[in-house]
Amino acid sequence: MRYIVGASQSGYKTMSGNQLSIRRWTTKQVAKWLKEEGFCEYVEPLCNRHRLDGISLLTLTEYDLRSPPLELKVLGDIKRLMLSIRKLQKQHSDILEELGYTSDNWNAGIGVHGNPAVQSTDWLCNGDPSRDCDSPRTELTVEQHQYQYTNGKHKHYTRRLDPEYWKTVLSCIYVFIVFGVTSFVMVIVHERVPDMQTYPPLPDIFLDSVPRIPWAFAMAEVCGVTLCNIWLLVLLLHKHRSILLRRLCSLMGTVFLLRCVTMFVTSLSVPGHHLQCSGKLYGDVWEKLRRAITIWTGFGMALTGVHTCGDYMFSGHTVVLTMLNFFVTEYTPRSWNFLHTLSWVLNLFGVFFILAAHEHYSIDVFIAFYITTRLFLYYHTLANTRAYQQSRRARIWFPMFSFFECNVNGPVPNEYCWPFSKPALMKKFIG
Repeated sequence: MRYIVGASQSGYKTMSGNQLSIRRWTTKQVAKWLKEEGFCEYVEPLCNRHRLDGISLLTLTEYDLRSPPLELKVLGDIKRLMLSIRKLQKQHSDILEELGYTSDNWNAGIGVHGNPAVQSTDWLCNGDPSRDCDSPRTELTVEQHQYQYTNGKHKHYTRRLDPEYWKTVLSCIYVFIVFGVTSFVMVIVHERVPDMQTYPPLPDIFLDSVPRIPWAFAMAEVCGVTLCNIWLLVLLLHKHRSILLRRLCSLMGTVFLLRCVTMFVTSLSVPGHHLQCSGKLYGDVWEKLRRAITIWTGFGMALTGVHTCGDYMFSGHTVVLTMLNFFVTEYTPRSWNFLHTLSWVLNLFGVFFILAAHEHYSIDVFIAFYITTRLFLYYHTLANTRAYQQSRRARIWFPMFSFFECNVNGPVPNEYCWPFSKPALMKKFIG
């Protein structure tokens, strides 16, 4: 408190004794003011890098300090600097009023960005302006109320999210094509599976230490089917189901496309002697296509009678289990502890059952889990921070992501609604 009061008094004396109007302040005067207030370390970012003059300093807000491109990290410095700036704003309230900032907002302690008449607008790619978290409520042309972030922690103001069904249809087509390509690659890989007599199973710490459980792989698929049903229920009731389905399809398709490459370039030996795998020749291309369609329609699952060999690097079952788990936990409120615990239990037990059945090497499962989780987190981090709008590199390296997420402004709120219209009988009793 002594530091703050001293800094504010020092700033007042400097301003009262300085004959140069703040309108004519250059970056040098701003740098001098910052040094006198005790913020020498911020001279470089504010004055040298971002060239703040007197007027821009006067209209600086706490939101500006916290958000890009400044992004100050020390909370105490942010608060102390804002106290000094607000003292400055109070001393020059007449200049602010000339610029269009009403004094009522300053007396309320809101800040320049709280004035709707002059609020700086960050125009997004769909033309909807973003709003600050602490700006006052005003009448808008779009639906607006508070919601929680995906993790259920921070409040923000919602904006209308365009479902863009045509993009969702494209993402579904994309994932179906990728699954078809994956099925065909699995047929080719099965033809090239190494002979077990020449290439015995590779050493694996987990497989060598844990005896094989014959029914474990079926249980892994049961875990996957259970998770899939939970996700379908969440997807059905979620208000923004079109965006969620689009994200699932794009992520799942991309991971399985990568899996096509990894299992094609390197053929690992079978992980256990119980697997009766030998190179099968399916004859012509039409025979291969028929086998691929069988795998495709059976979802590559043993429960549907599909048996494959050679598709080891990396585990497709682990990808599906992990992806579904992350989508269930991401798009349900944090307070739903039972559902989140159940989702993680199904994911981890499913992975354990895959290994216990000796259907994959440990490295297959580990790589699948790592790639799936990293891709999910990278995708959602870029989407929630809108990095693709600020970085040309992101648009170049992730063109499909930029295309699908162009009109999604920030995190998708966890809001739920009944997907079907109420029947006449229900309307009569419920209204």
